[in-house]
Amino acid sequence: MLSDILPSLLAMAFCILMSAYFSATETAFSSLNKIRIKVMAENGDRRAQLTYSLSEDYDRLISTILIGNNIVNIAVASIGTLLFVKIYGDIGATISSVVVTVVVLIFGEITPKSVAKDFPEKFAMFSAPAIRLLICILTPVNFIFTQWKRLISNLLNTETDRKMSQEELMLLLEEAQRDGSIDKDEGDLLKNAVEFRDLEAQDILTPRVDLQAVSIDATKEEIAALFTESHFSRLLVYEGDIDTIIGVVHQKDFYIGNGITEKDLREIISPPIFARPMEKISDLLKILQSNKSHIAVVIDEYGGTLGVVSMEDILEELVGEIWDEHDVLEEPFVQLAPDTYLVEGDVTFDDFCTYFHIKDEAESISLGGWIMEQTGKVPEKGDAFDYEDLTIQVEEAHNNRIEKVRVVATSRACE
Repeated sequence: MLSDILPSLLAMAFCILMSAYFSATETAFSSLNKIRIKVMAENGDRRAQLTYSLSEDYDRLISTILIGNNIVNIAVASIGTLLFVKIYGDIGATISSVVVTVVVLIFGEITPKSVAKDFPEKFAMFSAPAIRLLICILTPVNFIFTQWKRLISNLLNTETDRKMSQEELMLLLEEAQRDGSIDKDEGDLLKNAVEFRDLEAQDILTPRVDLQAVSIDATKEEIAALFTESHFSRLLVYEGDIDTIIGVVHQKDFYIGNGITEKDLREIISPPIFARPMEKISDLLKILQSNKSHIAVVIDEYGGTLGVVSMEDILEELVGEIWDEHDVLEEPFVQLAPDTYLVEGDVTFDDFCTYFHIKDEAESISLGGWIMEQTGKVPEKGDAFDYEDLTIQVEEAHNNRIEKVRVVATSRACE
């Protein structure tokens, strides 16, 4: 009796084994990290080179896998039906359906796919030679399916843009951070680089009211005093008023040897670089580099001075804050009590929204500008209003400018 059914059992076992192989291969190639495989291929790993080549022609690969998997699954069902009918008679077909379905599901689908999902690159490289052979054997069939797919795509107009969007790339970086593939600092640097191209000069400029500048008619003593007070190595030079910037004076040109230069200020200033508020900072960086300059003056639509962007401002958008020995470290958000915070008025509105987990859109870039939008007036100390779960009050204001804001958050978890 056993000798009669042994060939059928061996054939079924082989078909289930092949089903497991095809299922695992499908999962491995759909889950593998193509960048990792490409790096291995570029390092001379021939099996990785073959795997990467197969993954690039994914349509033929998946067609071959599905054809092979369906052939062996149909075969094991047919052999099982014949075998169980031979043993159990009329009820053999029903028994075969139950047994074969359970066995194929466990050993031909779930188990191999689970294993391949944990080791996609290793299994893909293991299965690549056999899959390549099967692709060659099934070339005529694959050609028919390829043409059919092309016809369906044309009828349904399924052509889509496969380029990775910025949002998808940011999610990929966040996932890599969570998985530990890159640490927090590396992740933050990469995120800054992705967002870098979207930033404009108006997003990072030092506003007009914070500029340190000297008149072209200023005395050498006044210029020296401003260098000492500001700790800046460069100062803007204007003629008449701050809206007419005519140059930049560098500290090394102002001080010669052990004293102040005897040259007139006009002789030692360098011409300014002007930029529009909407200038992309990636483009502005190239302009500064080509002109060997460290400062660009941002002008408004009327030609007036809106602010300045320095090389340091641009680089800080990539690497974070750059501090030197003269900078005073100020925290933009200071927690005074469990639900009370003191916030700098010049903090960006985006950072404010992120910190307090709120969503809003504003024309103003800074928190102070947004508060003026909300109140509809020039700010004064004590001005307050409610927004969502926040109570916002102007704590300090000077020269029509908000310097400190007290925020009371209720029923809200802040960072």
